[in-house]
Amino acid sequence: MKKAKVGLSLLAFLLPLLLNSTNFIKNDLLTPKASKIIEDIGNELTSKTDIYTYVIATNRVFPERFNLVEYVMDMDKQLSKPFVVLVFAPNAIITEKSGERGRVGLIPSSKDIALLYDSSTVKDYAIDVVASKDKNSKEDKYNIGVVQSYSELADQIADAKGIQMTKTIPNETHTVVTILKYIVLTGSVLLFWIFFIRPRIEKAKNGK
Repeated sequence: MKKAKVGLSLLAFLLPLLLNSTNFIKNDLLTPKASKIIEDIGNELTSKTDIYTYVIATNRVFPERFNLVEYVMDMDKQLSKPFVVLVFAPNAIITEKSGERGRVGLIPSSKDIALLYDSSTVKDYAIDVVASKDKNSKEDKYNIGVVQSYSELADQIADAKGIQMTKTIPNETHTVVTILKYIVLTGSVLLFWIFFIRPRIEKAKNGK
């Protein structure tokens, strides 16, 4: 009985520490494997820079124009500072009229922290993967996109602080996606030329 009480007391002591160690505020989407990679990257970054990088990966359907900054700042007292929160919400409504969905946000605890990374680049690492046309399932794209975006965020913060990261991942997928985007764009321009522009030029030359 005494051992059981000691065990419960130890658990009660450790539980808050375990909860505070996580880099996730909310995770409805990612697999344990992807989550583990994020935890490893986040823990290394925090240990080397004292900056916390959190993730909200949610299937919540945020309404149009939902304020992600207010959403995160409502949790401000629960988060260790300084921090950056990566919000990945693939079901968030962009506009009701278009029916388009999916938002990625980066919310820093201060303007000084925001200067340590390029927001557009970090978000593109997730957006490009999710938007790519390939055989990966939607769930796989979510995992790849969030991990790569988070890894890029950590690398940029570390670079700004003159720190070398060992847990971040090479961004091969992002490079491939970028190349594919250029190929698709080039193909579209070529088709437009063949079927629309060239016929009109030939008609003009022939006086038709």
